[in-house]
Amino acid sequence: MLAIGTDYPPRHLLAEHRHRRAQLLYSATGVMQVATIDGTWTVPTQRAVLIPPDTDHQVLMEDVSTRSLYIEPTVAPWFPTRCQVVEVSPLLRELLLAAVDLPTDYQLRGRDSTLVDLILYEIQSVAPLAFDLPMPRHAALLQRCQAFAMAPSIRETPQQWATELGLSTRTFNRMFRVQTGLSFQQWRQRASTMYAIRLLSTGKNVTQTATALGYSTPAAFSTMFSRHTGTAPNSFLLPHTSR
Repeated sequence: MLAIGTDYPPRHLLAEHRHRRAQLLYSATGVMQVATIDGTWTVPTQRAVLIPPDTDHQVLMEDVSTRSLYIEPTVAPWFPTRCQVVEVSPLLRELLLAAVDLPTDYQLRGRDSTLVDLILYEIQSVAPLAFDLPMPRHAALLQRCQAFAMAPSIRETPQQWATELGLSTRTFNRMFRVQTGLSFQQWRQRASTMYAIRLLSTGKNVTQTATALGYSTPAAFSTMFSRHTGTAPNSFLLPHTSR
């Protein structure tokens, strides 16, 4: 296992690349957005994303300080085969910080080895989060989804998208579910939630975020957000922001 800590400026893009080893990418500060051919994953502060080995991906950094673990696939056969955002416990957080100070030629016994074993055990126990947004392979629909994800609005309807793509609403709804695994309404809500996390984590307050997404009241937005994430939007606010 190799551990590295890196600081990135706002809007820094790591262009598409892949690693031979499995990767745990932890955001100590800031927000990351990881993209693969299958979709995008929003990684808020103090969460992490598990990236399988040999997975082409790019990462957009929003003023992020990272701790990254590169793990030999042979010692982590349980690693997911698709990217996954996960909670990071206080214990794992401290272990990640300690791992960065490990020598590259750490001993295979004693304290260093025990630390690595404990990290691997803790990674197996992390709780997954539904912070992913699946993307379709259909070219025209993919382009429409990517544009929506950059500026989502709850006011957009499947009828509007169907008309733009020259399809009946019924055909569109069926194709959308086949391509993404979600209904249009489910996908729209998830896209809005992921966008909201990025806004809240980079300085927007709850009212501003609700307005940006097209909600008439902050309360309606908060209800949707809490239903999807299991926590109130206030938990993603920067310390100096307020409702």
